[in-house]
Amino acid sequence: MARILIADDSIVVREYIRIILQRAGHQVIAEAADGLDAYHQYMTHQPDVVMMDINMPGMNGIDTVKKIISEFPNAYIIMISTYGLKHLVFEAINAGARHYITKPIDEERLLDSIQNTH
Repeated sequence: MARILIADDSIVVREYIRIILQRAGHQVIAEAADGLDAYHQYMTHQPDVVMMDINMPGMNGIDTVKKIISEFPNAYIIMISTYGLKHLVFEAINAGARHYITKPIDEERLLDSIQNTH
């Protein structure tokens, strides 16, 4: 099972994602409420997967993806956002994200995106 970092400014969303992941047997090794903390958590824990919200205070999710990918090109990052706008999807994937999931989060789709990491 995957070791996962959850980065989202909403504690409710982080808790919801954590419950889904843990129930499926994954290990949530760290959480972050903003992009800079997500970057530091990645540096510290080097998780298998990052679940990254696109809209966070300070450094947003896309800039955080760019920063992580610049140092860890094989990082597996899944963007999560309430925005399904095509330009944001393109920007996230272009920055290095491997998948893009929109809120409300579908449990099956979330778990499928992680399964593709192995």
